[in-house]
Amino acid sequence: MRELLTEIPDVDLLLALAPEELGAKVLFLLRKRSEVSFTMHNLENELRDYPTWPAYPKEKKNEISLALSEAWAWLCAQGLLVPDNTGIGHAGWRRLSRRARAIESETDFASFKIGRLLPKEMLHRKIADKVWGAFIRGDFDTAVLLAMKGVEVAVRTAAELGNELVGVKLMRAAFAPENGPLTDMTAERGERVARMELFAGAIGSYKNSQSHRDVDLDDPHEALEIILLANHLLRIVDARARCKAEQTA
Repeated sequence: MRELLTEIPDVDLLLALAPEELGAKVLFLLRKRSEVSFTMHNLENELRDYPTWPAYPKEKKNEISLALSEAWAWLCAQGLLVPDNTGIGHAGWRRLSRRARAIESETDFASFKIGRLLPKEMLHRKIADKVWGAFIRGDFDTAVLLAMKGVEVAVRTAAELGNELVGVKLMRAAFAPENGPLTDMTAERGERVARMELFAGAIGSYKNSQSHRDVDLDDPHEALEIILLANHLLRIVDARARCKAEQTA
């Protein structure tokens, strides 16, 4: 990986990079090479002290080796480097995956990292496609709005309440402690009130604010937390809808 000497000439900067950050550097350098297959051993050998090119300080050899191994392991774990078994003697060799070849820029790589925060398969089927699509594009405001709108629609449908009820009013009607169509009347009253407030608070905080004004949500981790809250609420609605159906059957 002799290109690293030009890309990151400062060894201390190299060692300060997290595995995913160094992994990104290695990925883009590998994409520029003519070779199809690579091994960590061969790439590391290129950083040795050969007369034809400069090298990192010898006393940093072990630290550099560890940093590169971590970056290599991260690339493999993310499915960006995959085994290359196309020829004899290729055990331990790796090649760029289809996903890796599709990452052509820093923007693509950032989108890939963001997408890994929220696996699509963990999302409720009612919001998975639209919410995940907005999230990986970095449109976090829209992703949160769509997730909470999905909760609102699911609650209205399961509770069989009219379109005149929206937002917090809908949640309070659906989960009213004494007579809500989605209320678990076997639960203690305090729990019933808490469930109602959970739904009303979530919709009031995250759906209504997004609907009524521009909200600059630029933190993917914050957006992820809100989306997962919506995901949890949807699963509660599903459970209450099943109970409601069983009681009326």
